[in-house]
Amino acid sequence: MDDLQRRADAFAALADPGRLQIVDLLSIGDMSSSEIAAALGMKSNLVAFHANVLESRGIARRVRSESDGRRSYLQLIPEAFSALALGPRRVEGRVVFVCTANSARSQLAQAIWTTHSSIPAASAGTRPADRVNPGAVAAAARHGIPLEADATPRSFDEVARPGDFLISVCDHAHERMRGRDDVHWSIRDPARTGSVEAFDETVAELRSRIARVAPQLTAA
Repeated sequence: MDDLQRRADAFAALADPGRLQIVDLLSIGDMSSSEIAAALGMKSNLVAFHANVLESRGIARRVRSESDGRRSYLQLIPEAFSALALGPRRVEGRVVFVCTANSARSQLAQAIWTTHSSIPAASAGTRPADRVNPGAVAAAARHGIPLEADATPRSFDEVARPGDFLISVCDHAHERMRGRDDVHWSIRDPARTGSVEAFDETVAELRSRIARVAPQLTAA
């Protein structure tokens, strides 16, 4: 069975409400079939069916009681859940964040990335501005983001190298790049309003996305 099919089968097993209830119980501790049935008000034959499915998908296992050899407990296999995630993607070069002006979103993303990953990061713009947006500089100071004091916008053609993992953080940049980027994040431009709230929302979204994606990338 290939990895994709294994993951699909596991997710299919977890999609059933009854099995998910059992998994919720087992996330705290091991339980016998009768204990599960009592806790959920579920018929014993249905508990047995769900237990068999979870066992066959490698999500749970039965262990024999050391006290009463006729009794067994169902327990979760912790590794099963970490194995449901995608394997890390290898990055040959740097992670490069791209927006239009390289004055706000991509600059903030580059700075935030450095606090989450050892993979080098850079940023660029498809139409770089003359300077980093003051709103981005202020947002970085408010949120303790290590934005370089001498950061200046640079063009994508100047920055990009073979092997870089390109993340567009701007719809305009994504559409201008025509598939050259590896990943696209549709993040609104805080400079359109220039408000503190808009920049704070951009920081929050970038932090959330980077926290999810950084563990999925590994240096080659």
